[in-house]
Amino acid sequence: MAIIEVNGVHKAYAGRPAVDGVSFAVDEGEIFGILGPNGAGKTTTVECVEGLRVPDAGTVRVAGLDPVADHDRVTRLLGAQLQESELQPKITVAEALELYSAFYPDPADWRALAERLGLHTKYGTRFAKLSGGQKQRLSIALALVGNPKVVILDELTTGLDPRARRDTWKLIEDVRDSGVTVLLVTHFMEEASRLCDRVAVIDKGKVVALDTPSGLVSRAGSATVISFTPSQPLDETELDQLPGAVSVEQNGGRIVINGTDETVNAVISLLARHRITAHQLRVTEATLDDAFLDLTEAEQAA
Repeated sequence: MAIIEVNGVHKAYAGRPAVDGVSFAVDEGEIFGILGPNGAGKTTTVECVEGLRVPDAGTVRVAGLDPVADHDRVTRLLGAQLQESELQPKITVAEALELYSAFYPDPADWRALAERLGLHTKYGTRFAKLSGGQKQRLSIALALVGNPKVVILDELTTGLDPRARRDTWKLIEDVRDSGVTVLLVTHFMEEASRLCDRVAVIDKGKVVALDTPSGLVSRAGSATVISFTPSQPLDETELDQLPGAVSVEQNGGRIVINGTDETVNAVISLLARHRITAHQLRVTEATLDDAFLDLTEAEQAA
């Protein structure tokens, strides 16, 4: 059952479209990712879901409610960590968490959240004195302190070191396991692969793909990369005719073939027929990075 529904949303600034007919639905209890290059319209889209922007056209619903017309009711259901947010410079971590928890009828234990996010040693520290990563962790805690049914996280782990990033991923998985739906905007492909059940790729204000991370990877133009140095030269025509091969490159005697699982079997057969040894043979699977680049480059070429 969809808890977020975005249908044909348009939003323009000074006549220039930032979001151009975006549609997607987020199922209750899933982690739904939004990927896209800078300026693609990701943040504007989620700001429409949050009720911070009014769409020029189209509709947005959160648990059946309009984020603008039913703003007060939606804010009780939805927590948000914005891409950029500021608090009063002199407010301390403890004061901010206690203040925000007072806004909700059934808040989470803000001390437990602070502990999970490594903020428990910073209770008396003023906001202005926090590092960029600490400010980011505080914004995540504030998004979760109201026990929301839906949480929107925009560039969740920007500014966090690798250990803090992985700790935060575990927290978000725990949040999802508790029944909270997560809408995640990110540019970290590893983050999307690790966390997201489904991903929408937005480019130039449009959804260019929507699938599971593995489904997007399977669409990549080169799902498998085979590289090796043959013990003797191979005929270029035979290489070009390998089934599933998207491209074949030769550099300094090393051959790199972008293809599929079928291509791997064909390469092995080809080498066996000619009794050629493949030195430093490597077979690697495409990643979400590869799929993302293929999708956005295709959109730029269109």
